[in-house]
Amino acid sequence: MTDLKLLEHLEGYLTESRKARFDTVLSQRTKHFTVATEDVYQLHNTSAVIRSCDVFGVQEVNIVEERNSKRIDREIAMGAQKWVDVNRFHSVKDCLQDLKHNGYQIVATSPHKNNALLDDFDVSKKSCFFFGRETEGLSQEVIDEADCFLKIPMVGFTESLNISVSAAIILQHVTTKLKQTHINWQLTEEEILEKRLDWIKKTIKSYPDIVGRFYNAQKKT
Repeated sequence: MTDLKLLEHLEGYLTESRKARFDTVLSQRTKHFTVATEDVYQLHNTSAVIRSCDVFGVQEVNIVEERNSKRIDREIAMGAQKWVDVNRFHSVKDCLQDLKHNGYQIVATSPHKNNALLDDFDVSKKSCFFFGRETEGLSQEVIDEADCFLKIPMVGFTESLNISVSAAIILQHVTTKLKQTHINWQLTEEEILEKRLDWIKKTIKSYPDIVGRFYNAQKKT
């Protein structure tokens, strides 16, 4: 449970424009959709996916690092990792279990499957869009566990897109379509409060000192 008094105190350190920006961005955030990348080798691809999640209001991204474990490229993510929750997994199995436990259907993105074209995708279900390795694509484990497959329509000679481009196209399409429905896709009130506190923590300098002084003052009253 978020400490509302602490949150109110900390917001006093923010400018009015920053508080308004938090309100605007949080009103468009969702956990109805999420993204997972599986052992992406090129670091800039993972970073670009995180950036796309932030741009299109997807609050969480899941990164499987079973083979390739690298730090997120802050320069390419352009600070998006501050605003998006990054869940990191050492195995595909753990990632799949966590996602299914949280009610997500597994959507395998692949140019070679034709279960659903992007225009026909049903946005009503909580979904995680899985993107695979640059050269190999998704692992057999993800394909076997997938609830459905999703394909971006292509009419050229090229069979596939870079995963960061694919993620941006898919997220732009499904989030736009989602917001045209009556589905309750926004964060809960408690999730919004938690995220405000988290973002303030990442914004204010000397955050631990300010919180310490606040609680010391509370003890004296």
